[in-house]
Amino acid sequence: MHRSLKNPDKFIVAAIFLLLIIGVAMVYSASAAYAYHRFEDSFYFAKRQVLFAALGVFCMFLIAKIDPNKFHFAAKPMLIGCFLLLMVVLIPGVGILRNGARSWLGIGAFSIQPSEFTKLGMILFFARWFSKSSFEIENFQKGFIPSMLLLCSAFGLIMLQPDLGTGTVLMGTGLILIFIAGSKMLHLGSFLMIGVAGFVGLVLAAPYRIQRIVAFLNPWEDPLGAGYHLIQSLFAIGPGGLLGLGIGMSRQKHLYLPEPHTDFIFSILAEELGFVGAGSVIILFAILIWRGYRVAMSMPNQFYSLLAAGVTSMIMIQAGINIGVVSGAFPVTGITLPFLSYGGSSLTLTLAAVGILLNLSRFVKK
Repeated sequence: MHRSLKNPDKFIVAAIFLLLIIGVAMVYSASAAYAYHRFEDSFYFAKRQVLFAALGVFCMFLIAKIDPNKFHFAAKPMLIGCFLLLMVVLIPGVGILRNGARSWLGIGAFSIQPSEFTKLGMILFFARWFSKSSFEIENFQKGFIPSMLLLCSAFGLIMLQPDLGTGTVLMGTGLILIFIAGSKMLHLGSFLMIGVAGFVGLVLAAPYRIQRIVAFLNPWEDPLGAGYHLIQSLFAIGPGGLLGLGIGMSRQKHLYLPEPHTDFIFSILAEELGFVGAGSVIILFAILIWRGYRVAMSMPNQFYSLLAAGVTSMIMIQAGINIGVVSGAFPVTGITLPFLSYGGSSLTLTLAAVGILLNLSRFVKK
């Protein structure tokens, strides 16, 4: 594919920067009370979020300018590296345990989450694999089964941490790519039936997941236990009304709502900025998803089309699950809101993935 003189998609760039600006402001507002209580520095998390955002934006524009053919060559070694890291992180004493999950590698604040990189690694590899002329995704034995084995292997390693949220995003994105690549609906439908049974098994195997399902159906049955997160989230969203209480005026962030600057940042945003603010964020995500799929449908070959669709689907699924969780539409699971939630690995990786999307947007056919 020859280098074009066209600029990256302006709608995507504008949506990303607006989401980042809102994200930095909300991370400060949501974390100020907790940060001062724990570190005696109300800007503790906000300063780090700015640093992560700057690093991510640098990576985004760097990737947006490189030769897109390099994505093809990076796919296999990146996925192999991700699988190795997923195994290393499970070693006691090596992987860092946080919130009950052994998902991190590194030292203190300088750590990475291999499962986040695996999402992008799987997208790159699937795009390369499915675009080969010799690959037959519609063939059950030679195409569909090998694809599902690879996807389920990565999902299984992530679940050993355990990290159901990231695993769900990985699995959902992979299934969308398998569908787009041309898999037969009979094959996908059969797998989904098995997947539902497997999901039920995963829930029954862990008492805390059963509690989350029960809390989802009736959070008031255990308001100080399993239902606490959802109830406090709804206490934040409800009073927001149309215009919100005002930036910085959240009540729930004062050590009532757990993880107000990460998993539940959308709740604080709705409380302070109301329906207008929450709706604006959803519209920005909708614009990003619309333009992302537009890029995917306009690519000159299948590899770039699958790559753009994969990145867009990853963002769509993660944002949809997070917003659904905090509003009570889905059971509570630990997953961040792209571009808004505090977090180094997630924010930097997602911005790097958008860099791929911006790179490909230069070649959209009119």
